[in-house]
This record gives sequence, structure tokens and C-alpha cells, in this order.
Amino acid sequence: MLRRPTIEEEPSQLALWSGRLALFAIAVAVLSVIIVRSGILEIGPAVATFGAALAFAAAAILLALASFVAIWRNGSPGLGRALTGLLLGAALLAYPAYLGVRASKLPQINDITTDTANPPRFDVLARLRPRDRIDYPTFFAAAQKQGYPDVVPLELDVRARTAFDVALKVVTKNRWLVVDARPPSAARREGVIEAVARTTIMGFRDDVVVRVTPQPAGSRIDVRSASRYGLSDLGTNARRIVALLSDIDDAAADVPAPVEEKPPPPEKKGPRRPSSRR
Repeated sequence: MLRRPTIEEEPSQLALWSGRLALFAIAVAVLSVIIVRSGILEIGPAVATFGAALAFAAAAILLALASFVAIWRNGSPGLGRALTGLLLGAALLAYPAYLGVRASKLPQINDITTDTANPPRFDVLARLRPRDRIDYPTFFAAAQKQGYPDVVPLELDVRARTAFDVALKVVTKNRWLVVDARPPSAARREGVIEAVARTTIMGFRDDVVVRVTPQPAGSRIDVRSASRYGLSDLGTNARRIVALLSDIDDAAADVPAPVEEKPPPPEKKGPRRPSSRR
């Protein structure tokens, strides 16, 4: 008995394009991260590239949903590719969607400081920042106090120079790029550390300045962390400040207290011998 040749039905074109677009979206997203971290292009084109990746991911999800309907009606193959497009597209959109929801609940500010009345100033970093983002916007103060009430100065019971050394050690441990470090001295009352931090995934550059001020009973540390671009920092700067001050506080607690040198005991003088001279 002769067998009839079986004709393989082509998979759904919608499913095929869903998987292709999802893979292309992943590749574009990775490319945008590489562009931002390497500094090949300006921040604008890099962000636009990532936005295009999200658009491709959304298109992949829509094509996957449409292919499900076609596969259900026609019984054509391609369900695996449709699921691939759906899952990859949703995975790429999940984190930005989460950030968008969180941003809607946070104040729309991108410059945070522990001292809104007299914020630490950027000096060396001022040359790297956009001209309109050098000074702390005073109108951010009310929104910051309401949204981030835990962003407050750190009071330490150690000398200013010790606090400065501890802060510089913590900043270096975080692998931030230190661009300036001026310890407190007789000629300069305050110590200042300026550094560049980067966000975890995209690697956006944020600028940080740490100010150490001597106090009668120790020292005070103020921090300012500001994004170079964007209207909202999604709480990144506030979390960075709180984490930094917590690490400095823990590190300062391990610093041994200075040992006070005791004056040598007075020499004991014996009874005076009578002179042999007459």
C-alpha cells in the first residue's frame, strides 16, 4: 500500500514575526545598554534606542496575541513561536512598566540632598553637568521632605578628618569614580568628596558630593546626589544617600577611639642629703 506524501503546513506568519520581533527587541535593548555604558553616543540617542526596543517588544506581544486567535481558528502550527514572542516581549516590558508605576507614586524630582537650606555644591562635577543642573533647585525641597523624610544628615561622634577618611573609604568601596577629595584642614574647614555613581542596569551617570563639617562634639556629614538627565530619578538618588550614610555610620562605629596619652608620673625625689662641705 502506497503512502500519500504528507504536506507540512506552514506555521502562522503572525507567530513567526512575533518571535522575530521579540528577539530583535532584546538585541536592540542590549545595544542601548552598551551605548550608554560605553559613552559611544549622547544620552538622547541611547534612550531613543531603548525606547525603540520597548516598541518592538510591544509589537511582538500584539502579534503573539493575534497569532493565538489564528492558530485557534485554523489549527495552523506556530504556537511555540508565538509563546516565545509573548514571553520575551513581556519580560522586556516588565521592568520598565514596574518603574513607571513606581514613578507615579514618587515626587518628580532628580536632585536630592540632606541639607535643602544649604546643599553641598558641585565644584569639579559642575563642569560635567548640564548648565541648568548645577545648583540645587530650591523648589524641590518641599517635595523631597514629603517623599523622602528619611534623607537627613548623619551626626558622628568622631573628628571631621576621621569622618572624611571613613566616607572616602566607603565611596571607594562602592566603586564610584572619585573626581575630587579635599580633606578638612586648618585652612579649609569642610571636607568635600565629589564622585560619579552609575545606575545598576543602564549605567546612567549620577553625581554625588559628600560634605564633612566639624561639630563641637564630632562631625556632620551631608550628601547630595543628582541625576544628570531625566525629569524623575525613580527614587534612585534618595536610596543611594540613605545607603551611603548607613554604610558610613557602620564603618565609623568600627573606628577605635583615640587613646589619650597620660602624662608621665612625676619623679620621686628622695630625702636631701646633708652637704659635706663646711
